[in-house]
Amino acid sequence: MRIALFITCLNDTLFPATGRAVVTLLERLGCRVEFPQGQTCCGQMHFNTGYQRDCVPLVRRFTEVFAGYDAVVTPSGSCAGMVREQYGRVAELSGDARLSTAVQEAPPVYELSEFLVDVLGVTDVGAYFPHRVTYHPTCHSLRMLGVGDRPLALLRAVRGIDLVELGAAEQCCGFGGTFALKNADTSVAMCTDKVRHVLDTGADVLCAGDNSCLMHIGGTLSRLRTGVRVMHLAEILASTETGPDHAAAAASAGVTGPAARRAVERTKTP
Repeated sequence: MRIALFITCLNDTLFPATGRAVVTLLERLGCRVEFPQGQTCCGQMHFNTGYQRDCVPLVRRFTEVFAGYDAVVTPSGSCAGMVREQYGRVAELSGDARLSTAVQEAPPVYELSEFLVDVLGVTDVGAYFPHRVTYHPTCHSLRMLGVGDRPLALLRAVRGIDLVELGAAEQCCGFGGTFALKNADTSVAMCTDKVRHVLDTGADVLCAGDNSCLMHIGGTLSRLRTGVRVMHLAEILASTETGPDHAAAAASAGVTGPAARRAVERTKTP
C-alpha cells in the first residue's frame, strides 16, 4: 500500500513534531510513508470564510500531488473533513468537469485514528506513556467525520497511561479558525469553559487530534501557568518510553502535574 502523509499547513509551519510522530508511528506498524513535497494548504480556511472559489487552485493542486497513492493520512480531523466533505462542492463551483473527476478518483483521505483502527485494524500500537491524560474530541472529527471512540480506544491501549474523562467533552473549545479572530470574546469564553473542565480532571496532558484546537486551549493553559501541557494524539501513540527514568525526564521537561510527580516518586522506589 502506498501511503502519503498530508501534514497540513498548520502542522508544517507550527507543529512539525506531529508529522514526525505520525511517520514514526506508522513505520513502527510496518507502513512505508511518503511525503509529497508539492503539497500545500487544503483550502479549508478560504472555504469556511466564504472564499470558496479561491479554493479551486488548492483543490486542483491536492488532487495532482496525491494522485496515485492508495491512501492519504493526515493528523487533522478538520483538514480531512475539508477534503472529504467540501472538495466536491468546490469542484462543482469551478465548472471544471476534469476537476470533478479528479476529486472523485482521488485516494481516500483518513484522519489518523481512522486509518489506524479501520484500515490497519489495530488499537494497541505499542505505545507507553505513564502520565495522566485527558482527551478533547475536536468538532470536525466528532461531528463531520464521526470518528467516535477510535481515539479513546487507541489511548486506552497505551501502557502506563492514566486516562481520565473530560467533562463536557463534546463542547467546542471556541477556536473555529477565523471564528476566534472575528468573535474573540465568545471564543475566549468558550475556551475558558473548556480549560475549567480540563483542570477538573487533574490531568498533566490534554490530548486531541487537531493541533489547531490544542494551540487555542494550550495558549490559555500556558498563560494561566497551570502546568498542563498539550500533545497531539500522534505524539502520545508514537511514545515508547521504557522505564521510570523517562517519566522523570518528562517531568523535568515540563510535565509538572500530579501524574508526573507520581512517576518521579516511582524512580525513588528501591
